[in-house]
Amino acid sequence: MSAGRLGNLSKKRQFVADGVFYAELNELLIAELGPLGYCGVEVRNNPSRTEIVIRATRPQDVLGERGRKIRELNTVVEKRFKFKPGTVTLYAERVVNRGLNAEAQAESLAAKLLEGMAVRRACYGVIRLVMKSEAKGVECLVTGKLRGARAKAMKFREGYMIKTGNSNREYVVEAVRHVLLRQGAVGVKVKIMKPHDPEGKQGPKNPLSDIVSVKEPTAQDAPNQVGIPTRRPKKVAQEPAYAAPTGDFAAPAEVTAQ
Repeated sequence: MSAGRLGNLSKKRQFVADGVFYAELNELLIAELGPLGYCGVEVRNNPSRTEIVIRATRPQDVLGERGRKIRELNTVVEKRFKFKPGTVTLYAERVVNRGLNAEAQAESLAAKLLEGMAVRRACYGVIRLVMKSEAKGVECLVTGKLRGARAKAMKFREGYMIKTGNSNREYVVEAVRHVLLRQGAVGVKVKIMKPHDPEGKQGPKNPLSDIVSVKEPTAQDAPNQVGIPTRRPKKVAQEPAYAAPTGDFAAPAEVTAQ
């Protein structure tokens, strides 16, 4: 994508350009579609064109009347990021489960604070909805001038939350929003730890690193008396030993040399 817009770039510069493009595009869409249930964006690069998928809780509002809103956004993105005409397309997609989407919950919490709802009540409402959606854990952090003239931070959490490691990258999603209230700017951060889903729809396919599953032993792996599993080879059926013939046959006499 960056090579198409900015000419031939090295791999290092291309990664940087792609990251800057995604950050600026996300910021633009938050400003334009935040009240409409914006929940994130995905950029798909094809050789001939770039596809931008906008995820929202209300995709019909993102499209607008007869697709007018999405066409306006398409033109804005083309001119802002210097795409060639007809090389970028915007799509709207509905979020499967808004209770497990940190972007949607951060927007909801910011809207409640703008309406004048108490911080504690607004955060517990978000936590209740997220835990009802079978999340493993949730954390809400609100910082700024909440009551008095002195700024402070209020943190609300419930459930299980991993803070570090590769499991944090796979399971935990977070979103940050800034709310401009009369007394000043207030920061909102929502973290959600998704559940394990073998199909990969509601959460990651890979199980957590500390989950150990014990399988039932098979007949071959059955433990012996001291509790150590043994792998004894199967017994091989032995052929019957040769039996001497029975009857009136006498043993041959010894032949003596004459």
